[in-house]
Amino acid sequence: MAGLEENGPEPTTSCTDPQGDPFLHTRFAIPARPATFLRRERLVRHLDQALRTPLTMISGAAGAGKTLLAADWAARGDRSVAWLTNDAAAQGCGMFWAYFLQALSASGVPPSAEVGSPADASRVDQTLLTRLAAGMSDRDRPVVVVLDEYDRVTAPEIAEQLEFVLHHAGRGMRLILVTRTEPLLPLHRYRAVGDMTEIRAAELAFTPEEAAALLELHGLRVPVSAARTLVERTRGWAAGLRLCALAAQESPDPETYLKEFEVDRTTVADFLLAEVLKRQSPGAQDLLLRVSVLDRFGPELANALTGRTDAESLLAGLHRENAFVEYLGHDRYRLHPLFGEILHAHLRMRSPGLEPELHRRAATWLRDSGSLAETLGHGAAAGDWEFTAGALVDDLAIGQLFTGLRSDHLAELFSGMGPEATSPATDLVRAARELARSDLDQGLPHLRHAEQSLAEEERTPGGQGFRQGAAPGPAAARLSCALLEALAGRLTGSPARAETAAETAEELQQEVPAQLLDAHPELAALLSTHLGSTRLWAGRFEEAGDALSTAVACSGGASTALPREEALGHLALIDYLNGWPGRAERKALAAVTETERFGLREESGSGIELLVLAAVAVDRNELDRAQALLDTAADSHHAMRDPVMRAGRALATARLLLARGETHAALEAADAGVAADVVSPWSEAHQALVTSAAHLAEGRPETAAELLEEVSGDQPACVVGAARAQLAAGRPGHALDLLDRVRPEGRTGPAVTVRASLVRAQAADRAGDSATARRLVAHALHEARRERLRRPFLEAGPWIRPLLGTAPLRGLAEGWLTPGPPPRDAHRARPGGRPSAPVVEELSGREHDVLERLAQMMSTEEIAADLYVSVNTVKTHLKSVYRKLSVNRRHDAVHRARELRLL
Repeated sequence: MAGLEENGPEPTTSCTDPQGDPFLHTRFAIPARPATFLRRERLVRHLDQALRTPLTMISGAAGAGKTLLAADWAARGDRSVAWLTNDAAAQGCGMFWAYFLQALSASGVPPSAEVGSPADASRVDQTLLTRLAAGMSDRDRPVVVVLDEYDRVTAPEIAEQLEFVLHHAGRGMRLILVTRTEPLLPLHRYRAVGDMTEIRAAELAFTPEEAAALLELHGLRVPVSAARTLVERTRGWAAGLRLCALAAQESPDPETYLKEFEVDRTTVADFLLAEVLKRQSPGAQDLLLRVSVLDRFGPELANALTGRTDAESLLAGLHRENAFVEYLGHDRYRLHPLFGEILHAHLRMRSPGLEPELHRRAATWLRDSGSLAETLGHGAAAGDWEFTAGALVDDLAIGQLFTGLRSDHLAELFSGMGPEATSPATDLVRAARELARSDLDQGLPHLRHAEQSLAEEERTPGGQGFRQGAAPGPAAARLSCALLEALAGRLTGSPARAETAAETAEELQQEVPAQLLDAHPELAALLSTHLGSTRLWAGRFEEAGDALSTAVACSGGASTALPREEALGHLALIDYLNGWPGRAERKALAAVTETERFGLREESGSGIELLVLAAVAVDRNELDRAQALLDTAADSHHAMRDPVMRAGRALATARLLLARGETHAALEAADAGVAADVVSPWSEAHQALVTSAAHLAEGRPETAAELLEEVSGDQPACVVGAARAQLAAGRPGHALDLLDRVRPEGRTGPAVTVRASLVRAQAADRAGDSATARRLVAHALHEARRERLRRPFLEAGPWIRPLLGTAPLRGLAEGWLTPGPPPRDAHRARPGGRPSAPVVEELSGREHDVLERLAQMMSTEEIAADLYVSVNTVKTHLKSVYRKLSVNRRHDAVHRARELRLL
């Protein structure tokens, strides 16, 4: 099965959520029913219809009994139900769907490995949703999914995504929403066709008979008439009835108490405080007020906030007494949401100033016993920035500011940190935040200050950095400094700085606990990527390839996806500069896929792979596609702006403008003025090459030749360009001497050797040696066809056109460089009498893939999901297909392709 595996052995979801924290398994547990729970068969029978309709909604106010009704129904042994209790603190699309997939796994129907799992808490890729829906639609028995507290999900995009999955899952999914508010779904459509089961507040309200039965479970025997009066006054509100029962148990005359009880929206808080909180012992009251700052908690954390040692027995007693303390399993509790809100507000009023101290105690306890995310959240709420930054650095998690997983969350969390917070850790966090935005002016001073402070602390006798007596001591901070130094080396174009930082990091890793390094594989991946980028800038391609390949080989799944993408993009650039466009394209496409499959934001990295794809498209004369790729790269607002990226953009843009004949604009684009500590040989050489080609195109061969006279032989593409300029200047002997320096073997690829062959062929043609010219052009065609290299032939000039019209060169060029023979039915006109336009450019393999799916009536989103690429990538391919087929619409593209027998 494509998307879900019944009791499959290997769930697709990992053991951690998109923020790197363990999944809270209590969110998948069907809530336990209290001993005083009353099963109401009329509601159970109604809820049974959930198995016959795609959507069921249980809607009512807080305390209406929604969750317990759904829990009682779901816990019956004749069905398997995926249960998810939603969390208001995890509103992001990625977090929602990660927990959704984990809920399926917990229920015994894990998604298949093809579905994947979101890596970014704030977003989810459409591909994942498409595969999930497709997998569900294939099931023989529907998957029943209960989303409890769905009103805590407020993001409209989640509702849209949920509707997409529900619609396309068809009969394979039954969705039950337990909510206080109307969900953002097209409910009218489901109602209109009878595909929706609804249980609303009026139906949830207790009848007098049910109220009497509920009171009896609490030990209160009252006549139905008395229960009817209570129901009228409480409007059948389940929580109100339960509150009344709990309070009446303490009254000497329960029946009179129930008759006199009244409740409305303005008295709920007073009633809860007076009849629930104040009836507890002073110790229990204090505990309830203090734990109101927590979402979920266990006895040990409660003890830490209260200074007590008996929280375990107190919480168990409160739960047994139905005092709005809910047991979640695994020794974990939470307050009823409404009760928790009232207690939190009461805490602030009764004990002003205590809340920050409670957050500080929670953060301190969680630092050693809980998740890093919870620690940071409570530390920030306490306003203790030295502590919070220290926890991040001590955990060696500084790299998470760069991986695209928790970057935005951490940046927002530390946005409240003011200048009064001073420690090496706070300076490191400030430096990381600024360098993540490529802001050297703001980031480097903070980094310098952190390094100086650490050096001073190490010189101080007994100095232990910012966390006294705790492993790994200052080594984690110094290792974080080394990571930021490597990044600074990359951003400034300083290979020596990056090399020194990498050597320092290697030494420091020996001082850090191995389990800490294992928990943060992104650190090594980021270091290797930064080092490889600076080596590439310096023109040390082989050494750069070693470092970048190390980054690509890093494990860690989503946590290392971004550095792996960056490394693959840089490796693609190396291949392109060496003249291997096919290899470059494959690596660049792999780079795009690397982060897409984890749902990371496109702008997380530098986008170097898009620039490589654009440059390859120019070489293939796919100019519209090249422009679309450059536009996509520009629109993504990539954070990483290093010299390699800037030079890559200048190179791709200048080549595109040159191909379009815009020589003046190409000259301006090539002269990008990339600032760096050292000069890049390949950037400088290719700038000269573009400039030379522009002068040559405008009829200034002497100027073109002069620009390339001093170019090193280590830049074969520039040597070939120089030979072409010498030939145009009337010095064929000098041109051939230059070409002899370009060796076909080794790292030089067809983008260089094809151009070299064409220069030799032109020299032979001028010398009257037509046989040699044809042989050299034939050789160039053979090499270029595999890579679909068209620009070299278009750049060659008019001399080559007569040769391409002769046999056998015509056969070698037809279909990809020149139009092929017309199909047998080509004489037939298209609708409207217009003749079919010839295909002037061959479709790429990926464009064929897109076209085939277009013929299957697949949407853009479905094509993207099927090909494991982004929607933007599909749109780029579609534009190119339309241009090549001379059409403007999907239907016309399919019709035209069938005319040409491309389908």
